[in-house]
Amino acid sequence: MQYIMENQIRCFEDIFTEVFKTDKIVTDTSSDQVDVETTVLNIFKQFEKNASVNPDLPKLNRHAHSKILNNWLKGLHKSYECLDASRTWLVYWILHSLWLLNELPDAETMSHIVQFLSHCQHEEGGYGGGPGQYSHLGTTYAAINALSIIGTDEAYDSIDRSSLQKFLWTLRDVDGSFALHKGGEQDIRGVYCALSVAKITNIYTDALFDKTAEWLVSCQTYEGGFAGCPGMEAHGGYAFCGIASLALLNKSNLCDVDALLRWCVNRQMRLEGGFQGRTNKLVDGCYSFWQGAAFPIISAILSQDNKEIIETVFFNQGALQEYILICCQARDGGLIDKPGKLRDIYHTCYALSGLSVAQHGTGAGDPFVVGTPRNELNRVHPLHNVAPHLVYNALHYFIRHPPPVKDKN
Repeated sequence: MQYIMENQIRCFEDIFTEVFKTDKIVTDTSSDQVDVETTVLNIFKQFEKNASVNPDLPKLNRHAHSKILNNWLKGLHKSYECLDASRTWLVYWILHSLWLLNELPDAETMSHIVQFLSHCQHEEGGYGGGPGQYSHLGTTYAAINALSIIGTDEAYDSIDRSSLQKFLWTLRDVDGSFALHKGGEQDIRGVYCALSVAKITNIYTDALFDKTAEWLVSCQTYEGGFAGCPGMEAHGGYAFCGIASLALLNKSNLCDVDALLRWCVNRQMRLEGGFQGRTNKLVDGCYSFWQGAAFPIISAILSQDNKEIIETVFFNQGALQEYILICCQARDGGLIDKPGKLRDIYHTCYALSGLSVAQHGTGAGDPFVVGTPRNELNRVHPLHNVAPHLVYNALHYFIRHPPPVKDKN
């Protein structure tokens, strides 16, 4: 295993050379970028001083993160009322973060979570964001991932796979795209969520995803990334959904992988070390996963023609870990978008997920961990953002059980 200690971290002088050059043309975008860089530079400068007397830095504040995550699992501040339709997401984000930290709750708590998610399952298939709410592909994806993390027979058996498959059919369009909910918009997130759910629960059929690969390819833009739907702007979350979906379909050869790699590489910020979601946007901790996880997928695709590429990650793993560890940890636990922002459950989940990706890369070589060995997180499956063995366990449980008899409504 490879650990990168503080004396091998990018030094302040090197980072300072990467400051954004405005070319004397000031815009709102350039001003915001300069402000963020100024804040990050001050944080890096202070870190360098602290690290000179404490060789264990940077440190992942595991205890603080685990404590706040467990508190969130028990109850949330009233400010979270606006996310009442996202309660299944909150469960997944918290459970996955705790799994990354190797701090999952006890069996009794897990069983209570299964019971709660069962109340979120709609009689017509899929899961809503809370009990009694309409089904949505996003919240269905979150619920299935959460139940896969729990990984008990009770969790698996709580999923009505027959109605789930029927639900997916009601969202499919003739061109292979998927709406996120009945009567909702069609975009690439719907395809990814449908595919991920179908693969894990073993309800995938070629008929259900006929023409889907071709629709996905139509979302790739001139920049190389993927947009939410054809003709729109490339975006980090959509790019992940696009390449992950094509990989799940085993149709990644249909897209321009080289152009996607070029686009993804250029989303890593030279000074901050984290990723931006779109061209000319600011760094954001959540893209540590959405952009970062695309790289091991791309490496796996390219390694089909060149086996040596399987260990190549194609982004600066150390710089991303520095950004997350030094700039994105809230003092009392939880992670943030960028310095100056408040912690939240979403950014905690995806910053930790991105940190895991940066540490484990493609999974083919030794972990690359910035700081001490205690900073190492559990590894994620880049296609599902759940542990590889948990994906395997769920899939093989459902393989051993008969799939739904009917393919269509």
